Amino acid sequence: MTGIENQAYLGVTASLTGRHWVGPTATQERLAEAMAQSTALPLPLCRIMVRRGVQPEEAAQFLAPKIKELLPDPRSLRDMEKAAKRFLEAVRTKRPIAIFADYDVDGGSSAALLISWLRDMQHRATLYVPDRIDEGYGPNDAAMATLAEAHDLIICVDCGTLSHGPIAAAKGADVIVLDHHLGSETLPDAHAVVNPNRQDETGDLAHLCAAAVVFLMLVEANRQLKTTGQQGPDLIALLDLVALATVADVTPLVGVNRALVRQGLSVMARRERPGLVALSDVAGMDAAPNSYHLGFLLGPRVNAGGRIGKADLGARLLSTADMREATDIADQLDMLNTERKAVEAEVQAAARDQAETRGFDTPLVWAAGDGWHPGVVGIVASRLKETANRPAIVIGFDGDEGKGSGRSVTGIDLGAVIQRITAEGLLVKGGGHKMAAGLTVTRDNLNAAMERIAALLAKQGADQIGPADLHLTGVLMPAAATLELVEQIADAGPFGAGASAPRFVFPDCQINFAKQVGNNHLKITFGDGLGARLDAISFGAMDGPLGQTLINHAGARFHLAGRLETNIWQGRKSVQLRLDDAAPAA
Repeated sequence: MTGIENQAYLGVTASLTGRHWVGPTATQERLAEAMAQSTALPLPLCRIMVRRGVQPEEAAQFLAPKIKELLPDPRSLRDMEKAAKRFLEAVRTKRPIAIFADYDVDGGSSAALLISWLRDMQHRATLYVPDRIDEGYGPNDAAMATLAEAHDLIICVDCGTLSHGPIAAAKGADVIVLDHHLGSETLPDAHAVVNPNRQDETGDLAHLCAAAVVFLMLVEANRQLKTTGQQGPDLIALLDLVALATVADVTPLVGVNRALVRQGLSVMARRERPGLVALSDVAGMDAAPNSYHLGFLLGPRVNAGGRIGKADLGARLLSTADMREATDIADQLDMLNTERKAVEAEVQAAARDQAETRGFDTPLVWAAGDGWHPGVVGIVASRLKETANRPAIVIGFDGDEGKGSGRSVTGIDLGAVIQRITAEGLLVKGGGHKMAAGLTVTRDNLNAAMERIAALLAKQGADQIGPADLHLTGVLMPAAATLELVEQIADAGPFGAGASAPRFVFPDCQINFAKQVGNNHLKITFGDGLGARLDAISFGAMDGPLGQTLINHAGARFHLAGRLETNIWQGRKSVQLRLDDAAPAA
């Protein structure tokens, strides 16, 4: 059911940002009130839990998730025991191990997990990360053959599930694949392929990122060590890496993922991993880490090396035990991230103009151009997806071949479509998962491939998606927005993909103060006229009608919607609203 078919919350069918507001149903409100009465928890917090399907008797466990209660048995994944056994055999016999990792945050974190664990076991591993431009995604014949000459075991992390040829080229070495990308009907001839998205898996763990799969393999390795009377390395200390990968790879923060990120953030707050300490400092993080920091401050910087710099910088940063090396790499990544932003802005402007000409109401929004840097096409695809609320693909051509990335929206499986048309021969290669995919296409096949992708996405309903609704948790009055409530709401987190941050509406408020800050941001103070006031910030608001209308409010009253957060200024904490939207109060 589309948002337009639902009754508009507070009567808002088209807000200042053009969105339809959707609030809690009458049933959800009754359940939230019943939960608040039976648990003595605040009603706003109960509204969040009800929307997540939590029952009153489950509230306490939900607010304090424990990994030991939610972690699946690693052996429930096919080939897991076999993979861990072969891994430990190489460690026990001190045979050389190579780690072939993808160049993104998930790949870098996965490699760092293995390197850190092996270091604790006094075993060194060779790290290999392919160059995005020269080698592309995943294992290639030449690299695998070379690694096999000098290593007994090659572990492919966050890649390898579709690499039949390259794995066959690794003659003389065993290959273990630890991945989460969609598998085909046949698997490569590897010693073990551990992947919750294999065709013959149940799909119960399909939401895991590659780093979580690697973590489960290390859990199984420690279990096998214990049966021989040996003690494995501390796995809890590795959860900061799992948390970073889970958030940065935009995997849903539900079930065990939520527990992994919660615990991982606590580990990260201890500031024990040199790479993350150095990166946090260079990014200007001045508060305890949360999922926003992982997704928008740390993740992009780790990715910057793989996008426009040296591909292995991210993995080296996350795995180093040397603070001096960590500081040096973090500085490099910060500079590369600044360069990436400039390159991205140029490509984004061209891609948006091209996609807008084709129309944002098609099943697939896409753009392609010569010389567009392959390291930023995925980010630009994300921007187009957000603008159109449709699946988007952006491709950069170098000669007759183009490399592209796609991003999807909830409910539309882009990875399966890319895999299908690759099998049909319209793409040189392609793969991914539901929400993201990569592809290589020839110039001659470009239009036919995009048309075929659009047709398959239309069958999933991509052409019927309307403007993104703004889902709201409920109404709140300014006086109720206390620091205590913000801290209680945080217990229902972390928030991110699959677990969106709660947004509350402050109804019929007057704006007491408004000014533009920076180039295009808006800061306001508002109240309900009963004494309590609240500060709000809206980033980028001045580029559209939201900022322009509110700064020129002329005494009008508005419903204001956004996310509550803690603002720290000169050591003082206060509640602030991250303003997402507004609508005139009738």
